Amino acid sequence: MGRQRILCVVTVVAALVAATPAFGQRLSLAERVTLLENKANVDNQSAGQANLEMQNRVTQLQSEVQSLRNQVETLTYELEQLRQRNRDQYVDIDGRLARLEGGEPVASAPSAPAASQSPAAAPAPAAAAANPPAPATAAATADPAGEQAAYQAALDLLINDFEADRSARLFQDFIRDYPQSSLVPNAWYWLGESYYVTQNYELAVEAFQALLAQHPGSRKEGDALLKLGYCQLALGQRAAGEASLREVPVRFPGTDSAAKAEARLRTLALENR
Repeated sequence: MGRQRILCVVTVVAALVAATPAFGQRLSLAERVTLLENKANVDNQSAGQANLEMQNRVTQLQSEVQSLRNQVETLTYELEQLRQRNRDQYVDIDGRLARLEGGEPVASAPSAPAASQSPAAAPAPAAAAANPPAPATAAATADPAGEQAAYQAALDLLINDFEADRSARLFQDFIRDYPQSSLVPNAWYWLGESYYVTQNYELAVEAFQALLAQHPGSRKEGDALLKLGYCQLALGQRAAGEASLREVPVRFPGTDSAAKAEARLRTLALENR
């Protein structure tokens, strides 16, 4: 009996020992599953938090972009308004100065008709050729409103609307229709500018040279000489272009045209090094 009891106890202990690893293994698997589930939950929470932060960041960036767009639109509008005011002021000043330039011929006009009424007092042909303002004024004052309107329309197309081709045609028409106008020198200059901005340098040279040859002393003479040099350089006429630019500060010292000519000459000198 004692031996049988011992065998029973041994058998039970052996069974328990044999069962313990399986039980421990089942607990280990359960713990692993729990750990995996917990880890998955943590990962999901982290991913959700990251997504939320990403969405918040995207929303913030969208708001910043919209704010920047609004600022750009505001600045663009203000810049365009400033440009428009500058154009209007420039056109107004240009027209006023051109009309002032035409004031001197108007003041001298009465003497010419008075002289022409008396055959004995008629000027010699040479003197009449040297003093053309009288007939010029008579032609220019025939339709002053139409003259100013035609000039302004051509200038607006170039400066305000940036339609150089159309402005060139209108300036050509103005020079043809109002050949004695005090605005003709300005028209020749702006005709050259119309060609210059469209890179028709040959035609621009002709327009600037016409102004310099036909209207010495014009307020636009310095600018025309400067742009003539630019066009000659663009055409590959390096010597002629540099000569024109060097002439600007000599004939028109202290002007904006002279400063631009000197700056361009310095740039050309650096290119030759």
